[in-house]
Amino acid sequence: MIRVLQAYVSVIDPVNRMIGRIVMYGIFVMMGILLWSSVTKVFFLPSLWTLEMAQFAMVAYYILGGPYSIQMGSNVRMDLIYGEMSDRRKAGIDAMTVVFLLIYLGFLLYGGIASTAYSFGYFGSEPIGFFAGLVTGSEEIGFMERSPTAWRPYLWPIKTIMVIGIFLMLLQVLCELAKDILRLKGHDMGAKV
Repeated sequence: MIRVLQAYVSVIDPVNRMIGRIVMYGIFVMMGILLWSSVTKVFFLPSLWTLEMAQFAMVAYYILGGPYSIQMGSNVRMDLIYGEMSDRRKAGIDAMTVVFLLIYLGFLLYGGIASTAYSFGYFGSEPIGFFAGLVTGSEEIGFMERSPTAWRPYLWPIKTIMVIGIFLMLLQVLCELAKDILRLKGHDMGAKV
């Protein structure tokens, strides 16, 4: 059991660290988009795509950077009592409270999958079955959802990024749970930041 948890941590932590470090530079992409928006509004004909694309970049930045934030301990936490506890006691509290986060992320992931299926034109009640049907060839993509703005981009790319980000966050939360269990068992996983 201990080796399985250590192996899981050794796989998930580096993946989310790498993705987080890459996505961290997405802020510059967003700044470039907003700078282009400002320049075109002043000197040229304003671009229709810039503000919505900046929103999409922000969503990708936020949702794909979430697992890295959890890994680094950068998430918001009330530190009044928690900050004075030992690492072992923190691990025990985190191991108990993570259940609520897992339930929340499970619902969020299912809702994201359903919303992504809807963006591909699926209007039924079994979104996971729809994606399985796409793989096997028993389902087809329908009328694809577009944004109601003047630019009218397809929404499936950003919804897919959201599902991937929520899934990575779920994996990272399970990784943090594994680290907490290992700490409770007496294995040194490094102090939580």
